[in-house]
Parts: sequence; C-alpha cells; structure tokens
Amino acid sequence: MQVTRRQFFKVCGAGLSGSSIALMGFSPTSALAEVRSYKLARATETRNMCPYCSVSCGVLIYTTGDKSKNAKADIIHIEGDPDNPVNRGSLCPKGAGLLDMVKSPNRLKFPEVREAGSSEWKRISWDEAINRITTHMKKDRDANLIEKNAEGVTVNRWNTFGFLASSAANNEAGYLTSKILRNLGVVALDTQARI
Repeated sequence: MQVTRRQFFKVCGAGLSGSSIALMGFSPTSALAEVRSYKLARATETRNMCPYCSVSCGVLIYTTGDKSKNAKADIIHIEGDPDNPVNRGSLCPKGAGLLDMVKSPNRLKFPEVREAGSSEWKRISWDEAINRITTHMKKDRDANLIEKNAEGVTVNRWNTFGFLASSAANNEAGYLTSKILRNLGVVALDTQARI
C-alpha cells in the first residue's frame, strides 16, 4: 500500500483533531459513561441463617423497599455473613444458591391439603392448617397415649407420633420445642442434623 506525503498528513491531522476534540470533553465514550450506584447501597441488610443443614451458616439478605406499610419488600441478593463465626462469609453450593430457591416459581408458599380420596391439592389458610394439625394431634394422642407400662409405672408415652425439628433453629427455639414435645409424651423426636 502506497501512501503519499499528502495522504499521510491528512490521516495524522484527522487523528490529531479527533483526539483534541476528545480532550475537550466531546468523546462519545465519556458521554455515554455514567457513575452507577452500588446495587446494595439502598438495600436493607438482614442477618439470618441458611435453612439447608445443621451447620447454621450465617447469611446476609438484602431487600429493597422503603419499609412503608403498603410497599412489598423484595429480596435482591443473598451472601455469606463474614461476621458469623461458623462460616465466616463462605457458603456451600446450596447456600450460595439461596436466592434461586427463594425466587423459584415452584416454591410452596401456602399450606395445601389433599382430602381423603381426592387427587387434587387445595390451598387453605394458615389458621385452618394449624387447626387441622392440632385436631389430628389431639385425636391421635387421646387414642394412643400409654399412661402406664405393664408394671404399673407411669410412663406417658405417645409412640404413634413423631416430630422432625429444624436444626437451623436457635438454642432457645430448640429447647422450647424439645420441652413441649417431651411434655406431650413424644418419644420419636429428632432433628435434621442427624439425617
């Protein structure tokens, strides 16, 4: 490719004038550039625990919304809590995918019941669900509670009911759960930490 002296000066002059215009602030890249705010700058930070296993890793949950009564908060980010002594900010793959679990369209958010003989699940209220559970528990306990063993010693055993407690609960909730269930006579009591 042959370039004459005149063509060489034209190319250099065009480059020099283009860079001079850019130095004066007319560059399209700087015109398009903007300072974006950090996505968590206005989010509300909430400390919680990962619900998956018994390790109880700490997580930070970030939500948007101004906390007014009619504004619905939305979770936008979940990460490990660096101040938590258990995990120090690190999360396993399941914990790292918590946001996907929360936002999943398949996540069950309301209690459902399938009546006897039916193949369909129907949505019920939380009050109805709790009332149904307590009614079934009372009926089963009244029918199956063993008050005394063969020697006549009071044992108060309820062998037909079992309870699987959450190992991600704090000590106080675990203590109260154990006390209430033991007072009811429940023998089959365990946590997911042993599974």
